[in-house]
Amino acid sequence: MRGHLTEFGQIVPRGAANAARLIAIVEDPETDLPANAIPTLKALVAALAHLEAEIGKLDTEIARRAKEDEVARRLMTVSGIGPLIATAIAVLAPPPETFRKARDFAAWLGLVPRQHSTGGKQRLRATTKMGERSLRRLLILGANSVIIKRHVHSSARSGTWLARTLSRKPPMLVRVALANKMARIVWALIAKGQDYRAPAATA
Repeated sequence: MRGHLTEFGQIVPRGAANAARLIAIVEDPETDLPANAIPTLKALVAALAHLEAEIGKLDTEIARRAKEDEVARRLMTVSGIGPLIATAIAVLAPPPETFRKARDFAAWLGLVPRQHSTGGKQRLRATTKMGERSLRRLLILGANSVIIKRHVHSSARSGTWLARTLSRKPPMLVRVALANKMARIVWALIAKGQDYRAPAATA
């Protein structure tokens, strides 16, 4: 629909968040869109509305399951982990005893740096991107949400690890580093059966 409207001179930025703007243009009674195009565009509006309704139903079901699952409830105490990520981890992640330590779980997700050693020097490069792709992607998205909305997250307050890292490193790099940290926290919470307690900020 965005492509069709662009052809008629109605420019709307990309992204699902702008769907409402697309719909408003089509449904505007004073729109200057060609009359012959409006029925087709309204059919697309109806399809979008149906899709939004189905997504809403799924979100409600995921939230219900997350509240009923003990592991998912604990995971949601971590900043950046909501019902979707928590239920996905609860379902897809192997038992915690599968891994010897938290770093092994992060490595299984493909969130640890690739190591390259030569001449006695160890260099850490980009993440391996091997392992469980779905969970890795979800954790990176969760980390990105924390960085975007860092003003509302206690884990990003001044003096925290995240705040200090953001002041020194590019946001893209910090996003993956935070996802790595979240993966290790996830393993610890599942293995120990505890809720997450954010560390206090340092001066």
